[in-house]
Amino acid sequence: MIPALRPLVVLFALGWLWPAELAPQAPAPVGMVSAAHPLAARAGQEILDAGGSAADAGIAVQLVLGLVEPQSSGLGGGLFALYWDAERQRLSSLDGRETTPAAFPRGGLVRDETRPLEEFFRQLASGKSVGTPGAVAALVRLHEDAGRLAWSDLFQPAIRLAEEGFALSPRLHAMLLREPILPQRAGARALYYQRNAEGQWVPKPTGTLIQNPAYAASLRRIAAEGRAGFYAGALAQSLSARAQAADGWLSAEDLRAYRAKWRPPLCGRYRGYLVCSMGPPSSGGIALLQILGMVEHFAMRDHAPNSADALHILAEATKLAFADRARYVGDQDFVAVPVTGLLQPDYLRQRAALIDMARAKPASAGAPWGAPPGYGEGEEAPRPSTTHLSVVDGDGNALSLTSSIESAFGARLMAEGFLLNNQLTDFTLPRTAEDAAPNQVANAPAPGKRPRSSMTPTIIFAPDGQLFAVLGSPGGPRIISYVARSVVALIDWELTPQAAFDLPHAHAGSGALELERERSPATLPAELKARGHEVVLRTLNSGLHGLRWRADGVQDGGADKRREGVVLRASGQRAQ
Repeated sequence: MIPALRPLVVLFALGWLWPAELAPQAPAPVGMVSAAHPLAARAGQEILDAGGSAADAGIAVQLVLGLVEPQSSGLGGGLFALYWDAERQRLSSLDGRETTPAAFPRGGLVRDETRPLEEFFRQLASGKSVGTPGAVAALVRLHEDAGRLAWSDLFQPAIRLAEEGFALSPRLHAMLLREPILPQRAGARALYYQRNAEGQWVPKPTGTLIQNPAYAASLRRIAAEGRAGFYAGALAQSLSARAQAADGWLSAEDLRAYRAKWRPPLCGRYRGYLVCSMGPPSSGGIALLQILGMVEHFAMRDHAPNSADALHILAEATKLAFADRARYVGDQDFVAVPVTGLLQPDYLRQRAALIDMARAKPASAGAPWGAPPGYGEGEEAPRPSTTHLSVVDGDGNALSLTSSIESAFGARLMAEGFLLNNQLTDFTLPRTAEDAAPNQVANAPAPGKRPRSSMTPTIIFAPDGQLFAVLGSPGGPRIISYVARSVVALIDWELTPQAAFDLPHAHAGSGALELERERSPATLPAELKARGHEVVLRTLNSGLHGLRWRADGVQDGGADKRREGVVLRASGQRAQ
């Protein structure tokens, strides 16, 4: 049995299948929230306790995250989400990705490699990088489809915290310490900084009560007016004026015209489990299913989670998936993405055969069925700051939602109490304006286009058709590696979510094999170097948050200890 999906045909890594009804989950599920900040998780818990659905709770969580974790997501950004409706037996995926303003000119953003990196950051921290925000439109559509409580009720926890204040957390304080541009911007400076004895602007101390009345006012407007409260009227005018004053192109008409979209989720079988994620314009679902489709040809149960063998297999599969990603994946409304060909079993079998257990190899794009001619390879240069939340309610509805403003603190432009995104730097930028032909690469920028993302919200169903896991992570392109390894950990190694998320990270997208400096076994770098990997040790700050059902129906969850999140159960209980 497999869940019904939106629409009624779904692509599997093992071919085309038709949906069927799914037996009710037993025993009865318990509402749970896993999110990157305790106050946000508590808001979701509050909504669940009030009788809200997983969608209701997720909306409340996201609104609080935009307040207490402003560096990662918010009203000025975008999101992707998967939603499982248990009553209708339907899985849907929602695209709230930002779009490029209509007035974006050819060569509006360039990455001239002959100039210092500071030039790129000058564009990033300006209105030029601001895409039309999609998060609010997506939350509206999610509530219309799956909400149970009144729309305005979902805003109350965030409004309360914005007006009464929240304690500045250690993680936010650390991010502010490393941020060179934000202290120069008056709006953000007033919220998060103070002068020291030398007259310099420094972050307010950890624990300082931060009140954001402008954010509360924006929330009140959206709570009262819905979509129009954000995409029309005074708020829309203020956002466009702020971006244009910083040399950007965002207009009130761009905001008015923006639409979040329901899109087909991508699903594939792995060891009999049905793994579902997001399709284009995110590359997350395609790359995740490609990696799993290749890894399935190896006996991962025979390799310890932190062994050189396990990490070598995952790294080589990831390199091959990322080579395809760089060439073929972009906004499917603008370019032909060969999704079917990239996920065909025969193609993935051929790609898996390229993996040599004894030696790391360079990876290049393959030639899947349906691949369009003429695309060149193109990589973006992301500076990621993103968040993920996972929610399930007492009726078995489930939400996996990843949201972002791209770089930490986005474009460093604050308007109406929140920061605007810099998602346009997620495009593959040309070196010069003369190289800026719109279809040279799949992820080239163009007016109205959505930049390629790596966000990988994921929902997994067990072989018997029951809901098995809900998970996802921030981390830029590394999101794909974080989620893929977690799926292998949950299924092959039968780890708990917390144990899976605690594993040391490794990522080998299109460059060196990165190992998590703080957690990797001391002998691992040398073992992988002996196989030909270029190994780099660095901090890999994920934010995995997820929930799982054991075979006996008992639920557990995990919250990434690299951030500040928690797992909470409904009815005021903290999950153990």
